[in-house]
Amino acid sequence: MNIQQNISLKPFNTFGLEASAQYFVEVNTVEELKDILQNPDFKNLDKLFLGGGSNLLLTKNYEGLVIKIALKGVEKVFEDENSVHVKAGAGEIWHQFVMFCVENHYAGIENLSLIPGTVGAAPMQNIGAYGVEIKDVFQELQALNLETLEIETFSLTDCQFGYRESVFKHALKGKYVITSVTFHLNKVATFKTAYGDIQKTLAEMNVTALSIKAVSDAVISIRRSKLPDPAEIGNSGSFFKNPEIPIEQYKQILIEYPTLPSYPINENTVKVPAGWLIEQAGWKGFRDGQIGVHARQALVLVNYGGGNGNEIKKLAEKVQQSVLDKFGIKLTPEVNYI
Repeated sequence: MNIQQNISLKPFNTFGLEASAQYFVEVNTVEELKDILQNPDFKNLDKLFLGGGSNLLLTKNYEGLVIKIALKGVEKVFEDENSVHVKAGAGEIWHQFVMFCVENHYAGIENLSLIPGTVGAAPMQNIGAYGVEIKDVFQELQALNLETLEIETFSLTDCQFGYRESVFKHALKGKYVITSVTFHLNKVATFKTAYGDIQKTLAEMNVTALSIKAVSDAVISIRRSKLPDPAEIGNSGSFFKNPEIPIEQYKQILIEYPTLPSYPINENTVKVPAGWLIEQAGWKGFRDGQIGVHARQALVLVNYGGGNGNEIKKLAEKVQQSVLDKFGIKLTPEVNYI
């Protein structure tokens, strides 16, 4: 392993923010991960485990050890007439893994195409898009217990998935590092095309017979039309969660804002789009120097180049306060502040 000092983290976060790590190392195997954790030179340092860097807002230099998880490998571990279980290393690029499944006609995650990040980060956030979440296709994951340095297996129930939530963001935060994830995928697809503009995009693409690839292509087209490429404009995708609010509050807001979109959660709760709320509060396209709110998607905060994490954090707080004042709804960041 190559342990480096005072390394720039700019290439390792999709916001493209300049910050440095006191120490930095990339691990390619579970054994390397265990070795660095047992190294007496670093045992007492704070540690940041880094995947694709797509869910981070770096507000300062990191005083400690940054461990880049680069555990690779994709393998089929179970198959029957109807389904297949595919295991992927935590360091696999999520979109590349989705493309592997699409090419092999494994159905279930095509709606999650082009989401940034790595496989290991996907269950932490229970990532989701266009009517599909990780929990819908999850079989199990393996994670290293940072206290015992033993690999443990977590079932669907163990992970306690919620909306952009899992046990790894709460009770087990900082206690485990995910090393691999196994997905339960199908040989015969059940397509989910009712969410967002998928059906409209499929029609524009002249798709007459649905396929896994067609749905994936439609999702990729939609995401590219609405979301900036982090390689061109620094961003972390959706900065805020879509809030879930009581049905009574929703009805009250509808009186003044009858076009407010909603997605029923249950008889008492609806989900409303954070991007719509932010746009109505007047933030869409806002720019302050080198940071701002994206002109096509108000849910995305951006770094045009040269911005810093604290500036983006302050902008996020202003957006939150503005939406709270206007609608009485508190927005919660999806992004982790470091």
